[in-house]
Amino acid sequence: MKIALITGITGQDGAYLSEFLLNKKYIVHGIKRRTSQFNTQRIDHLFNKQKKLKKPKFFLHHGDLNDSLSIQNLIKKIKPNEIYNLAAQSHVAVSFEQPEYTANSDAIGVLRILESVRILGLKKTKIYQAGTSEMFGKVLETPQTEKTPFYPRSPYGVAKVYGHWISINYREAYNMFVSNGILFNHESPLRGETFVTKKIIQSLVRIKLGSKEKLVLGNLYSKRDWGHAKDYVEAMWRILQYQKPDDFVIATGKQYTIKQFVNLVAKKLKMQISWKGKGINEKGFLGKKNIISLSKKYFRPSEVDSLIGDSSKAKKLIKWRPKYDIKKLIDEMVEFEFKNISKY
Repeated sequence: MKIALITGITGQDGAYLSEFLLNKKYIVHGIKRRTSQFNTQRIDHLFNKQKKLKKPKFFLHHGDLNDSLSIQNLIKKIKPNEIYNLAAQSHVAVSFEQPEYTANSDAIGVLRILESVRILGLKKTKIYQAGTSEMFGKVLETPQTEKTPFYPRSPYGVAKVYGHWISINYREAYNMFVSNGILFNHESPLRGETFVTKKIIQSLVRIKLGSKEKLVLGNLYSKRDWGHAKDYVEAMWRILQYQKPDDFVIATGKQYTIKQFVNLVAKKLKMQISWKGKGINEKGFLGKKNIISLSKKYFRPSEVDSLIGDSSKAKKLIKWRPKYDIKKLIDEMVEFEFKNISKY
């Protein structure tokens, strides 16, 4: 029975990956940072279900990627067959506000895991490092592949580039099984509320239900390649099952602007939005009511205009293909909001 260790287990990807691995009969250990508030709502159903079993297979531990001793001690205790490093300060805007913290967790945190495995001599332990399309930033070719040079445009992207290359360095220097997944944007009902897809869907559902709030956005014309987190955690697992460590782009190969995403959500909600104005003054109207406006607050200091991935390598070598398209993704996210949102 394989043992997996997941950092960032309380996040969107950690929750879906935990469920996926438990269904594969893994024993799953997760690391969460100690806080004064409970933040385990995404995985509580798994934990509560496992508590009822005579031999539970799901365990949570307190640890922090900024604390090398806690990471090393947990890895030594658990001796995992597979480590999935999903922990990160993953919000681009926050990375501009907290660049040092972002670098410490997203860059040096990766090094702490690699060094722990190396020092402990766990030669059979496989490591998955969660990369991001933000590493491509100001893209140098379209679509982006595993061979596309990186040009990150945020402290988050820069930190993730370090995580990517230090993983390759340890793979080559110490013959460790370390693989990078370069995952493009992936969403789900479990997405955090500060991320733009979740923000759009929550606001429009509330407005549909009678809220007088307004949706405030940044760059409507940023283009992104959006998939579903369920598909992408399966890709993580497949990457570690491949015969040798390698790097893989995981993406749908389809691209939409923020504005197109808004329109697709509105269509699902049967809301006819009309757009008026240009630049920062562009607004979205529902009938005569202005429900969408723009603010410079939500523009990045250095913008990433267009991201779209080519996952041909993943399709060929690990037999991965996305099951969700953007309409299925939006359908699921909208239905979740209707079930869980308060009536306005």
